[in-house]
Amino acid sequence: MDKGVVVRDTLGVLGAGASRQHLARELNAAYAQGLLSENTLSHRLDLLFGASLVDPAGLVGDLSLRLSRPQWQRKLGELLDGTVGLLKRTATPMLEHPPRLLALDWSGSAAEMFLGRNPSCDVVLSDLSVSRQHARLVFRDGRWVLQDLGSTNGTMVNGVPAGRCELRPGDELLLGDERLRID
Repeated sequence: MDKGVVVRDTLGVLGAGASRQHLARELNAAYAQGLLSENTLSHRLDLLFGASLVDPAGLVGDLSLRLSRPQWQRKLGELLDGTVGLLKRTATPMLEHPPRLLALDWSGSAAEMFLGRNPSCDVVLSDLSVSRQHARLVFRDGRWVLQDLGSTNGTMVNGVPAGRCELRPGDELLLGDERLRID
């Protein structure tokens, strides 16, 4: 018979289902940001809650969520970005050409566009590091969402690898070696 009370350190242990709830919140946030359609959200939630073995990378690995930050952090980040950019421009010679501007129609008259080397793409990029069909842009709920189409050299948004993410004016895309700035 135990007379002493043993206290266990269980603060770091997750509750039952906490990991699935976290993944569900990520999927809902992606849907709210326009990264997933309603059908895709439903399908991924079915995979999440309908299977006993779940691959988190398969459910949310292609999503690049933008987390909101408090106003002061955002302003500080903008100030630091501007300072770093100024230092880069003055410290290195202008060997690189500035990114080309990708002017998107934010009114919603175009539903989707394809970017790549293939002449059938809406935006044709001639650089050989760009795949024939490199990326797809979909206009959903007032936002443009970029989706990499399994390109050989990948897609980066603001220096971060992206499988699927929301685009905003000023974002810099890197498709292979081709740099584009969203307008």
